[in-house]
Amino acid sequence: MKIYHLSSSTAPENNVTTASSPAPGIRRQRCPQCDLLFALPRLKRNQHAHCPRCQAHIDSGRDWSISRLAAMGAAMLVLMPFAYTEPLLNIQLLGVSINASLLEGIWQMTRQGHPFTASMVMFCTIGAPFTLVCALLYLFFAPRIGMNLRPVLLLFERLKAWIMLDVYLVGLAVAAIKVREFSDVQPGYGLAAFLALMLLSLLTLIHLNPQQLWRRFYPQPQAGSSETASIVCLSCLFTGTPDSRGRCHRCHVPLTARRSHSLQKSWAALIASIILLFPANLLPISIIYVNGSRKEDTIFSGIISLANGNVPVAMVVFIASILVPFTKVLVTATLLLSIHFNVSHSLMTRMRLLRAIAWVGRWSMLDLFVIALTMSLVNRDQLLAFTMGPAAFYFGAAVFLTILSVDWLDSRLLWDNNARPNDEDTN
Repeated sequence: MKIYHLSSSTAPENNVTTASSPAPGIRRQRCPQCDLLFALPRLKRNQHAHCPRCQAHIDSGRDWSISRLAAMGAAMLVLMPFAYTEPLLNIQLLGVSINASLLEGIWQMTRQGHPFTASMVMFCTIGAPFTLVCALLYLFFAPRIGMNLRPVLLLFERLKAWIMLDVYLVGLAVAAIKVREFSDVQPGYGLAAFLALMLLSLLTLIHLNPQQLWRRFYPQPQAGSSETASIVCLSCLFTGTPDSRGRCHRCHVPLTARRSHSLQKSWAALIASIILLFPANLLPISIIYVNGSRKEDTIFSGIISLANGNVPVAMVVFIASILVPFTKVLVTATLLLSIHFNVSHSLMTRMRLLRAIAWVGRWSMLDLFVIALTMSLVNRDQLLAFTMGPAAFYFGAAVFLTILSVDWLDSRLLWDNNARPNDEDTN
């Protein structure tokens, strides 16, 4: 019998509902990660729903009001000009006070001929957070004038992986440690605004519940009695049958039993990232001029240089810049090959690996953030100058492609290979 698992900090351990025991507010839900159909009751604020087969997080009872979400968006909007333009770090170099801001680092990248790399940094630190703010404010004002909310609600889940203010903060610490060999580093007065912006964005993403918003603005009747015909929409997670135009009834995205061309797109992004990782690791990623002498550093040599002064920080950069990208490539390739060769064992192990690389992949952007900050701090013509090497673009593009490769992989294909799809013991 299929069982729905309910996790809560206060709910008893035996708080479960079976598909055959109807209760008020119960609905049928397919897991978007393994396609299991189970019964899902209404959740309380402190409860979370997990798939009984693959343990995927399905829903939660968190339900912040629209006015609270809009207030968070307005607060972030007020903080952004100070967090992006005011100095985050400042140093005294050759008798001159130099300040580093987020926008200054992006501008230095663009001015020195790296606009595409600068756009990657800008998207993760400015573009995605600003889009979140606009979406929250739109969610507050649009219903009052009858505007369509579906595009904004679809946007929320996609933004989570690309808002990297926390990664940038770690990059800020690494850049400060690297620059200490040239000068004393002091925190800038824009750092407080950036910290507040990062904390507000994290708090908003934690408490933002797209499922509750979908049910509030676009409530749908319970799906029909045919269990085999129901399909879960990967865009809004609604379980139902396609409408007359083959779309999801709730979000109007085309509804298919499996993500279209999932394997082809995932393989294409993965192979492209593998190709880009070669120049990313062989070419210099940073170039520094000290008194006219030129020193080039690859990703690995830069980590070795950093380890001479601070081993823990060097380990952080090594994990984010080398270990994580290559591990993601290896794990993603293993998962794709397991689908092609119809491997049906160790399903839960593979699901845990897929979730792990999906979560950790964003931290590979750390190196680009460090370079952007260092470029805005150390740029004193021929006496002392820091510039970006050609490897930076290849590395940033490879990171983006590995994130997309994992995102495009439909995990339900792993379960399709299982010869006993109803067997609970898949380890």
